[in-house]
Amino acid sequence: MQERVERAGDVVLHTVGDGPAVVVVHGGGVTIDSYSRLARKLSDRFTVHLYNRRGRGDAPPRSEPYDVQEDVDDLRTVLENTGATDVIGHSSGGFIALTAALQLPIARLALYDAAVSVNGLFPAQWLEGARAAARDGDVARAMAITGAGINTQSRTSTLPLGVQIAMSRLLLRTPVGRTMGALLPMTLDESQAIARADGPASRWAGVTAEVLLVRGADGPPYYEQLNDALAAALPHGRAAAVRGGHDGINRASAQLIRTFADFFGPTAHGQR
Repeated sequence: MQERVERAGDVVLHTVGDGPAVVVVHGGGVTIDSYSRLARKLSDRFTVHLYNRRGRGDAPPRSEPYDVQEDVDDLRTVLENTGATDVIGHSSGGFIALTAALQLPIARLALYDAAVSVNGLFPAQWLEGARAAARDGDVARAMAITGAGINTQSRTSTLPLGVQIAMSRLLLRTPVGRTMGALLPMTLDESQAIARADGPASRWAGVTAEVLLVRGADGPPYYEQLNDALAAALPHGRAAAVRGGHDGINRASAQLIRTFADFFGPTAHGQR
């Protein structure tokens, strides 16, 4: 299905499909290119709107210092221009989308491995070391520390740091790795904002949207505790698991597509 591109204020929208509108808020370290498979697989039932967040791809520069409110305001612009009230958020995009749900008229919100810190459950001990390495210009070291700190389930995270740094250097030679390396300073800024927003799950109790908290069953184990805590605190929240890791949303398995389609579908919860 042909992609349609249009501008909404400062935001460039990339749209595919036909049907109820769904907006995707992507994670850190990537661009919308990583979500093309997800959009394509949903496009036979939904109008899917993708947009690069600031500092990436065709988006304008991001203001410094980073403030999550700028991301929320951009999502506001997207929702107002598309008429969408349904949102998918991934990783740090999930944090942005949940923050936005406290302010914007979001009806249904599906979060995949949302990077939301509840009572210290989201790991942040690695952040200082990664930011120091990035300031020193050692991108491979910063990436290695970040990967080990976040992907606690990975066998790679138990290897000596020198080995992990060597692996990061190899990754930086690939297109995906070069993108991650280039965007790493922004990823670390977003991680810092997530860590600073740590607190009890009850701080999100004002979200009135229906919220589906999905985790990749093969990904970092802390997402299970985080999602359960959030589901208990949100007035209309529930947790679910699908096969796959943190990048499972980018791989867009049939199980995940069914999960999203059931949640956003015309008969879901008796709506539409």
